[in-house]
Amino acid sequence: MFFTKDKLKKSTMVSESDALPGRTSEIEISGISAINQEALKRPLHNNEGEIIVGMGCFWGAERKFWNTPGVTVTSVGYAGGYTPNPTYEEVCSGRTGHSEVVRVVFDKNITSLQTVLQVFWESHDPTQGMRQGNDIGSQYRSVIYTSNAEDLNTVNESKLRYQAELDKAGYGPITTEIEMLSTYYYAEEYHQQYLHKNPNGYCGLGGTGVSCPIGTIK
Repeated sequence: MFFTKDKLKKSTMVSESDALPGRTSEIEISGISAINQEALKRPLHNNEGEIIVGMGCFWGAERKFWNTPGVTVTSVGYAGGYTPNPTYEEVCSGRTGHSEVVRVVFDKNITSLQTVLQVFWESHDPTQGMRQGNDIGSQYRSVIYTSNAEDLNTVNESKLRYQAELDKAGYGPITTEIEMLSTYYYAEEYHQQYLHKNPNGYCGLGGTGVSCPIGTIK
């Protein structure tokens, strides 16, 4: 595939010293899900877990998770970079270091982190580096951010299981960035639950067709 200089630049991770300065104020949003009127910013209940994932354009990714049984509420935002409180335009410039991500809050009495991760792995191609399909740039890279070390271990075990299946299917190594979460910045209101508000909107989500097993590594 031929990449223009602009796309190549956006596909290179910006350094912290070269990142945009951002701002001290948060982007103001309603804080209410258009799907089920759940509060996006409320604390987790005792029966809930959360995971932050990026798998290309966050519009289609969020829809994939709000349709997943056991998911309580979703929101979209930016994470993994340097610029505080970035705007969408800044993230798309490739000069923030952030990825477009989805915050997934789920009921642990109904589903599990392993099941949520299965949806993640199977819904995109995690071997593509700084792109997802025709969406090219560091903001489209595959990422998973966790809020605790136990979940981080679960994610890494899940990655090993899925890599084994991808190897059998002839795919390359997983490039997904897996780290503890630093900061999650909520995206602008019009991005939240975008495909619920705009059912015919763009969705470039596409998986490998390789199933991800759930269970322990043998």
